[in-house]
Amino acid sequence: MSDVKLTLNGSPVVGQEGQTILELARENGIEIPTLCYLRELTPTGCCRLCVVEVEGSRTLLGSCYSPIAPSMVIQTHSPKVLAARKTLIELLFASHCGFCMICDKANVCNLRQLAAEHDVGLSPYRTRKRFYPLEDNAYIQIDRTKCILCRNCVKACNEIAGNGVLGIAYRGFDSKIVIDNDQPLSAEACRDCDACIKVCPTGSLTKPRKMGEAKTGVSMIIK
Repeated sequence: MSDVKLTLNGSPVVGQEGQTILELARENGIEIPTLCYLRELTPTGCCRLCVVEVEGSRTLLGSCYSPIAPSMVIQTHSPKVLAARKTLIELLFASHCGFCMICDKANVCNLRQLAAEHDVGLSPYRTRKRFYPLEDNAYIQIDRTKCILCRNCVKACNEIAGNGVLGIAYRGFDSKIVIDNDQPLSAEACRDCDACIKVCPTGSLTKPRKMGEAKTGVSMIIK
């Protein structure tokens, strides 16, 4: 692969042909927030939080799937980029259930962490919220109410586990993660496989918790 010379946040850098903007940024110690990107899975740019500003581009570009090019001038944290990321997080929270205090994922939720980093509190946007009944069996618990449709679970099910059990169905507000052709969760579905649980950024997919078992990922400070 040949070297690619470009400018990143005002500094000249050298990347490799075929490298994405996100990969180049992380290689140079610049952290770009993501919710739907994992190195081992195919990038889709669903969450749009990884957008960056590229000189000459009419729109902000998703860095997880945009390849670098010679003489590119990239800004990863410009005022325009930061404003866009904050708005995107506010929009995610607008339709998110927001029951953080009773969520098992609690303070280790990636969405909540990004909201804190971008100074997002209550969303200024008002929209319908998605509420779904809880489904579980002995191996997995699915709470679609907390789902942000990042599709990480679908990619992990297909690309890591090779099961093809999970998919996404319907359109617009009605879009949701489904099992097979939107079938109820069976007793044996996802047996001995937690590939999707490991990549879920919220508390939508978890292992079932037995009655009386302590929550994980929750810290309590007693003064």
